[in-house]
Amino acid sequence: MAECKPCVISMEERLKLTKASTVAKVDATLYQSIIDDLRYLVHTRPNIAFTVDYVSRFMEDPREDHWAAVKWLLRYVKGTVDHGIIFPKIDGSRMQFTVFSDADMAGDIDG
Repeated sequence: MAECKPCVISMEERLKLTKASTVAKVDATLYQSIIDDLRYLVHTRPNIAFTVDYVSRFMEDPREDHWAAVKWLLRYVKGTVDHGIIFPKIDGSRMQFTVFSDADMAGDIDG
């Protein structure tokens, strides 16, 4: 993936994956290893949290279509390597966070 073409969104629009996929299987060990690395990356890159969660659902029996979604996400990470969150320490003041979330559980076709 070192020479891949970067992309600007973390997942294809309207992508619907399922555990019941019938396409060819992929190496589960490699798939799980990359997902574990992406889960760690979510700590400083919350913009990929939804996509990482989505592709994590298929770790037990990953297929080519699941793998394609992971590769898409890796291309996004490559194209946004300079993005992240920095929590600066400011003397004498308290940090206050406001968090928003946009979950897509209605799009889960495996229920």
